Order: sequence, then C-alpha cells, then structure tokens
Amino acid sequence: MVFDYLQQTPAAFLAAVGVLGLLMGSFLNVVILRLPRMLEREWRSQCQELLGASAPVPDQHFDLLWPPSACPHCQRRIRPWENIPLLSYLLLRGRCRGCGGRISLRYPLIEALTAVLSVYVAWHFGFGAQALTALALTWGLIALSVIDLDHQLLPDNLTLPLLWLGLLLSLGEVFVDPRASIIGAVAGYLSLWLVYHGFRLLTGKEGMGYGDFKLLAMLGAWLGWQALPVIILLSSLVGALVGIAMILLLGRDRNIPIPFGPYLAAAGWLALLWGDRLTDAYLRMTGL
Repeated sequence: MVFDYLQQTPAAFLAAVGVLGLLMGSFLNVVILRLPRMLEREWRSQCQELLGASAPVPDQHFDLLWPPSACPHCQRRIRPWENIPLLSYLLLRGRCRGCGGRISLRYPLIEALTAVLSVYVAWHFGFGAQALTALALTWGLIALSVIDLDHQLLPDNLTLPLLWLGLLLSLGEVFVDPRASIIGAVAGYLSLWLVYHGFRLLTGKEGMGYGDFKLLAMLGAWLGWQALPVIILLSSLVGALVGIAMILLLGRDRNIPIPFGPYLAAAGWLALLWGDRLTDAYLRMTGL
C-alpha cells in the first residue's frame, strides 16, 4: 500500500509532500488572483439588485477553474506544459512564450514557499492526521496573507471553513480538546473585537477589520485559547516593528492602514509548530 510505504519511508513522504506543496502553491496563485475578483463581482451584483438596477450580463463564466490560465499581457492561453510549478518559470526564463511579457516573480516564489513550508510541516509532525490537517491550515494561511496584502481583505470563503474545520478536529483532539477549541474561537473573536471598538471610541478611527477577528477566532479553534496570548503578542510586536520601519525608512504615510492579517497568520503558524515552547517562554518572560 502507498500509505504504508510513505509511513515507513520518511524521505519518500517528505518528497511526496514537496511535490504536493508545489502543486498546491500553483493552485494558491489562482485562488489569490481570482477569489477577490469573484467576490467583487458577487458584491457588485448584490448591490445592483438592492438598488433595483439590472445587473450587466458578465462577459464569461469566471471562477477558480474557468477560464483557463492566460498571459496577462497578450491573453494567450497557457498550455499545461507551460504551467509546471517552478520548472516552467525557469525554462521560460520568466517570460511568456507568446509575447515575451515578463511573468511576475511572485508566482514561483509562492510555489516555492508553499513547498518549503509544507515539507517542514510534514517533517515536524511526521506521517499522520496532524501533518495532513496542518498542511491544510498552512495553505489557507498563505492564501489569506497574500490576499490581505493585496486587497486588505480576509475572505470568509477561506476563514470560516477553516474555523469550522478546527472545531471539528477538536472532537478527535487532533491538536486541542473541544473545550479549549470552543473557548479559543470565542475568545479570539471577542479579544480583537474589544480592541477594535475601544480604539474606535478613543480615536474615532478603525484600527482593523472584522476579518482579523474571524482569523484569530479560527486560530483559537485550531490551537486553543492557551495559544492566543502568544499569537496576539507576536503579531502585534512584528506588525508594530514593520509599520515603524515602513514609516521611517520608506516614508509611508502613517494614516494608510497596514494589513494585520499576515502577522496574525505568521504568528498562528509559529504557534502551530512551537506553541508550547512559545507559551512557556512568554510565561517566563512575564513571570506568571
């Protein structure tokens, strides 16, 4: 059996996960590019319906699978052999075969990042349910982070299914028990909700979006309420340092909001792998 072989041969297991990570990275590129457009179309249609206006007929069906991938410059359809993760980019030297237009370096970087993180997760947890589910969370966090960087948006289409998955996994105590998971989801949402409204009352400004509340609730469902202090501390610290550096070094306007989702996602991923160690270090640091 294939599963028996992978379980008994760690090198083969890691190699298979690496290939799977490359393929998933290619798919995540599609999700990152298309999901915000799909949501924008849906929202525009809903607004026109509420206003009683007739919605324009879309030019073509548009979702994650259709139309097939095409060059953004000349619209030439990308052939399957031109869409092999990493390899095609290297063979084409980062340019479209048809028009010679440059292909964004971000596509192979996301593919490589997804593969590297996937292999590390597989090595860390070993063959089993924890590795399989941690891969799903890792892929979701990558997509959410890049979408938030691009659009300051954390789609419910990704966050909520992962939240429910985290709650369901707690029934089997894959990472935490149901009590810790449920309290983690509630506490994760309410903690940032309270910060948001407190900041708004004091300054009259909105410091973050509701998507951040749901993302922390999702991480609480997966990792339990015990991981929340570390996640909040790490994400806030790194976010503040990056924000200050961008203002001082790049001259970024301090009134322009900085997406908080990527920092929450990164802190959550670190807590997924080293949550107990990070929590112990936090308790020692605070003297609790």
